[in-house]
Amino acid sequence: MDEQTGGPYLHFAVFCENVIEDKQGVLSLIRIIDRTVLTAAGPDAPEKMPPFPFSATIALGFKSGFAKGSWQVRIRPTNPDGQPLPEVSLPMQLEGDDRGQNIVLPVQLTLEQEGLYWFDVFVADALVTRMPFRVVYQRVSIRR
Repeated sequence: MDEQTGGPYLHFAVFCENVIEDKQGVLSLIRIIDRTVLTAAGPDAPEKMPPFPFSATIALGFKSGFAKGSWQVRIRPTNPDGQPLPEVSLPMQLEGDDRGQNIVLPVQLTLEQEGLYWFDVFVADALVTRMPFRVVYQRVSIRR
């Protein structure tokens, strides 16, 4: 018996500033990023990075393969200390073969520390990729 299995398959996973979707459903990913830099300048620039709001978009693309039906996609972020941040769970509907689904998720976080953040992506509780995002804090001290 030839059982056909496999899928869904990750097609892409990126952070970007914006996503444009045209009338045919084709995506344009604008300014793909994997880091942000916060610069504090002045005589009283803080030694430690102050919390700051950050906005980006996560764009995920999947191809079905032999997978069909409803699937759950979870994104589990962790901060540079390895502490979990609020998780997101989204439904995904797959039709099989070369068909797929794109997920565009606006993200708004308050980043409280510099370092490497990880965003783990799961489909049906299986890890499919890890998306790194680095926060860099630059302190520019200006003497009076």
